Amino acid sequence: MSQVRHPERLRAFIGALAELLDSAPREGDTLHRGGQLLSQLVSYDDWLPDEYAQPDPDRYQQFLLHADSRQRFSIVSFVWGPGQQTPIHDHRVWGLIGMLRGAEYAQNYQRAADNSLHPEGPRIRLEPGHVEVVSPDTVDIHQVSNAFADRVSISIHVYGANIGAVHRAVYQPDGTEKLFISGYSNRTLPNIWDLSKETPAP
Repeated sequence: MSQVRHPERLRAFIGALAELLDSAPREGDTLHRGGQLLSQLVSYDDWLPDEYAQPDPDRYQQFLLHADSRQRFSIVSFVWGPGQQTPIHDHRVWGLIGMLRGAEYAQNYQRAADNSLHPEGPRIRLEPGHVEVVSPDTVDIHQVSNAFADRVSISIHVYGANIGAVHRAVYQPDGTEKLFISGYSNRTLPNIWDLSKETPAP
């Protein structure tokens, strides 16, 4: 297990996002300005602890990195093993997806008059540094997959709630939905707050 080299990057992001939400912006401003902050964070790949970057051979992993004390937002690392993908699903809160390592595809869906789901536009390919948005007010139903069949990809997701506790749904193409609560893959959080490791006493 290697040492995190720059935990201050995640600390700074948490602080900046909390300050942004303290100003009670409209959702559009949150997504725009929050997306800029997330873009800065994922432009560096030297801060995510190794234990929150490990794939599982059977399914993608959702590691909680931070949950706001008032549950206004959560930060998650999604770790995709080769060829892994989600079902079609929604979020029911705003979200930002920043690509950290590798690449992934996101396919948005829209409902037809008969309630069935159909792809909306081409698949979006996220490369490192790119940020995409989800929101119940715009696009909230999509399917995400690792763009690679032979390597791990990692994206950093930020949601406007404690996403592991939100009642959401997965969908069949005919629009049938099944409710779920995702939870998280980890039992412990990264300790990015021990400043003694970075500024030892004289």
